[in-house]
Amino acid sequence: MNKKAFIFDLDGVVVDTAKFHFVAWQRLAAGIGIDFTHEENEQLKGVSRVDSLKKILQWGNKTLSPEEFEKKLVQKNTEYLTMVESLTVADILPGVHDFLLQLKELEQPIALGSASKNARPILKKLGIYDLFDVIVDGTNVTKAKPDPEVFLNACDQLGYVASQSIVFEDSVAGVQAANAASMISIGLGDPKILHEADEVFDAFTSMPENYIHSLLKKHKS
Repeated sequence: MNKKAFIFDLDGVVVDTAKFHFVAWQRLAAGIGIDFTHEENEQLKGVSRVDSLKKILQWGNKTLSPEEFEKKLVQKNTEYLTMVESLTVADILPGVHDFLLQLKELEQPIALGSASKNARPILKKLGIYDLFDVIVDGTNVTKAKPDPEVFLNACDQLGYVASQSIVFEDSVAGVQAANAASMISIGLGDPKILHEADEVFDAFTSMPENYIHSLLKKHKS
């Protein structure tokens, strides 16, 4: 059987922690007099914490001292982690657990490729930490998506080349990162937003039966 490296983003693909990010950023922004909308939150998907705060300040036309900037980063992460504490196995997005188990059964290599620095504790809360052979998160990489560093690092650790890799992403930046590395990109979300992906589904449950087998035969066009 063919083998490919299967690489998953975390937020919005495996679990919906995007809502926690939104609430934490919104509270932070309100505290410095900035309105923060759902539309702006969409633009922060796949973006590092530092770059996210820079964007929010830019949108609100505000500046912070380096000390205050660091304090705000800590504040946001603390609020986010407090909300993450409530996660359970029930919070895994529909179809993801079964998909991962099918990959395990087929002995396909699995990696996580996420900008989140909290990826490991989140996967543990969800009870799926051990299903991943490799975890590359915000503590391992320096370049944010759409730079493909996180995905290249993941396939490298799995021992595969980029052309043998498949990436599952919910953000435009993540899809662009996968495409930049010539990896097969599968979008999870709105096809109008993720139109650059090779294929788009609204959820893992929408994928056809035996989809993994068709992915194993797929090549980047």
